[in-house]
Amino acid sequence: MPLYATFPFYIGIHGGLVYGIFMDNPHRSRFNFGASNNRFSYFSADGGTLNYYFIHDSGVREILAAYTHLTGRMSLPPLWSLGYQQCRYSYYPHQKVINIARIFREKEIPADVIYLDIHYMDRYKVFTWDEERFPSPEKLITALRDEGFHVVVIVDPGIKIEPGYPYYEEGKEKDLFLKYPDGEPYSGQVWPGWCHFPDFTRPETRDWWGSSLETYLSIGVEGIWNDMNEPATWGQQVPNLVEFDWEGHGATHQKARNVYGMQMARSSYEGTRRLMKNRRPFILTRSAYAGAQRYSAIWTGDNVASDEHLMAGVLLLSNLGLTGMAFTACDISGFWGDSSPALFARWITVGAFSPFMRTHSMVESRDAEPWSYGETVEEISRNYIQFRYRLLPYLYSTFYEATQNGMPVVRTLAIDHPHDPQVYDKRYQYQYLFGDSILVAPAESTKEITKVYLPPGRWYDFYTGRLEEGGREVYAESPVARLPLFVRAGAVIPMQTVRNHTEEQITGPLQVHVYAGGDASSSFLYYEDDGETFDYEQGQFFRRRIRLTDHELFFEAAEGDYFSAYEEIQLWFHGYCFHEKDRVTMNGEKTALASATFRLCAPVFAADPLGIPYDPYGAVELPTAVFPNLRDSIRVTWD
Repeated sequence: MPLYATFPFYIGIHGGLVYGIFMDNPHRSRFNFGASNNRFSYFSADGGTLNYYFIHDSGVREILAAYTHLTGRMSLPPLWSLGYQQCRYSYYPHQKVINIARIFREKEIPADVIYLDIHYMDRYKVFTWDEERFPSPEKLITALRDEGFHVVVIVDPGIKIEPGYPYYEEGKEKDLFLKYPDGEPYSGQVWPGWCHFPDFTRPETRDWWGSSLETYLSIGVEGIWNDMNEPATWGQQVPNLVEFDWEGHGATHQKARNVYGMQMARSSYEGTRRLMKNRRPFILTRSAYAGAQRYSAIWTGDNVASDEHLMAGVLLLSNLGLTGMAFTACDISGFWGDSSPALFARWITVGAFSPFMRTHSMVESRDAEPWSYGETVEEISRNYIQFRYRLLPYLYSTFYEATQNGMPVVRTLAIDHPHDPQVYDKRYQYQYLFGDSILVAPAESTKEITKVYLPPGRWYDFYTGRLEEGGREVYAESPVARLPLFVRAGAVIPMQTVRNHTEEQITGPLQVHVYAGGDASSSFLYYEDDGETFDYEQGQFFRRRIRLTDHELFFEAAEGDYFSAYEEIQLWFHGYCFHEKDRVTMNGEKTALASATFRLCAPVFAADPLGIPYDPYGAVELPTAVFPNLRDSIRVTWD
């Protein structure tokens, strides 16, 4: 069954070795990994040349770096796109949208994005507004921006065949649509009715499409959601004989179909970047091909409100991370059908640890906002969304890493442990690393206890501070209010205080959490910029390596011309044994630990940072130290 995206790249792991193969052929392809013959695997395509790249290196990280060097890497997303995103098919009229935003702020549930689905359009025609439902879209968007919300609108490729409709007339006049061999434009039915489809493999079409987005950008829209761009039509697939420009070389739909969605996303990205005057856009696509990470985020399409689709989505994100697509998500709550309160709560907890976090639901389904399932689910949702906002310094730095070496944000355990058979056990296949140091163990909404495989090393239970030896299985409590999380010993995790949205004034220090018991040394590359513009490409960033050893935390001198938004650094020590007389030393000067009470070698998390009472191991308040956030190197030591 044709799905939304294709990435003809795979990583082979056997014989103690790893390798990658990228078949750069956009035709319909087939990969057989032993389903019909257990002696060998093969790949093939319906047409085109057998053009493939063989990548050999010492590990999966290196193969991903080589593959993304070949196909391209993402640029940094706007910081606001990493906040919580609320979507529905559809929010209308305009007052409904305002009310949704107002409730988020009243309930102090952080959020940054509201989507407008197809009902904002005039009879589903792209680049238009329904004047009855949205009589003044610019005023609406301004009101939302005043509350800290950014607006993303859906766009579909189909251009309605309607005399007098400007975009139909322009496309026909400039010969921008896909055509049959006899020169007649191809027609297919989608939301507006009979439509023609832009040929995004033609540079002139991409320029026209990008320029047409000005109708949205000029009134404050900052995100473009490319949907139905496989391309999808009712009841049929585009015939294979339909012709594409293919950069002036000519091709049929048989060759061009798999790149159509990526080229649409490319058109949206290039147009918005050109028109938004140095501000970063958010581009989302449903359909993609290898290399789409240069232009767009991707979500996994129309899922179903079920535990099966919750868990399948986790696998999809782990696999997408192996294709160069670091900016990914699944629709929280399930698009089709109605989530139960428990399923919604679990989906929110898992979604908090995805590259971007979006709730989305189908028309005429039950409401799917965080407060729609009762007070308990609302509190769980608030806790985990707030914790995601606390983690934004860690998450944003992880995205920076993706721009440099292609490492995904959601990382299958096979990246670091490709030859560990437990990683491929079906009981543990849903586990992943969020960034480099946080182990997430998703579980169905019906599970109160789940079995977790801890990879080699040492791991802290995130909630209790209990230190566990890796390379073995453990049982973890998993009620819907508590997603099993573990932190790698030796981790350095920067956090911040909670904000209602990413543009709210930063208050408080940069909170750097350090976890004892790792290897002889470990490090984290911290990254910061304005989160909004492309000025980082001209050196406007703040970047420093933070190194941790048994008795020292060393902040290397900051690189770049940007000044950090955090005036102070607060250290949180996990797994260290302190006495009341202990002090830390910052650049040779003694600094008192802030905590008033200590217990020698006690577990370290006094209060669950998610606000959920839980203290079975007698955890105590964490000792902390606060010092200025200098651009010069900072050396912190302790006995």
